Amino acid sequence: MNKRFALLLIALGAGSAWAGGLESLEAFMRTAKSGRAEFTQVVTSPPKDGQATKARTSSGSFEFLRPNRFKFVYRKPFEQTIVADGQTLWLYDADLNQVTQRQQSMALGSTPAALIAAAPDLRGLQADFNLQSEPDRDGLQWVLATPKAKDGQLQSVRVGFKVDELAALEIMDSFGQRSLISFSKVEVNPALGAGAFQFKPPAGADVLKQ
Repeated sequence: MNKRFALLLIALGAGSAWAGGLESLEAFMRTAKSGRAEFTQVVTSPPKDGQATKARTSSGSFEFLRPNRFKFVYRKPFEQTIVADGQTLWLYDADLNQVTQRQQSMALGSTPAALIAAAPDLRGLQADFNLQSEPDRDGLQWVLATPKAKDGQLQSVRVGFKVDELAALEIMDSFGQRSLISFSKVEVNPALGAGAFQFKPPAGADVLKQ
């Protein structure tokens, strides 16, 4: 997997004293079979050689159809599309005119996408993640999801809910990079069919199979 593809997947899953977050996650998994939202993503890299921390902001739209189908469309500052059609995971980089194609079952297990769209229910999530509620913060209820597999680039994901509505993903990777995805204009259970998640490489694009 090329580095850009891996970082997009990363930036794009118990029991404790705080039950609210887990309850919200369980309700979301149970009731939200499809969804649509706008998102803003802020990626902050750790400082290097005494330089100040740098943040990069991007935005776009997101759709999912449970299980195993989702689409991230990045519009700003660069056009990129990530599509999971149930069998294949596609990444299209418009600037490079390049498509990366990968078997979906090999790419999604312990990724933030699994928390939102891949797993059919909470039990399915618990096969890949340790889940723990955290204290409320910034007006949201939070769940900490730590991958059970220790060989990936994902360190942890915090999922934020406003009541039972998905509001944020806070992602930490093994390089110390933090990605905060904030969702807005959330629609729960819009009429989305499998055809909305089909992807055809544009004419003339380079297609890399991994």
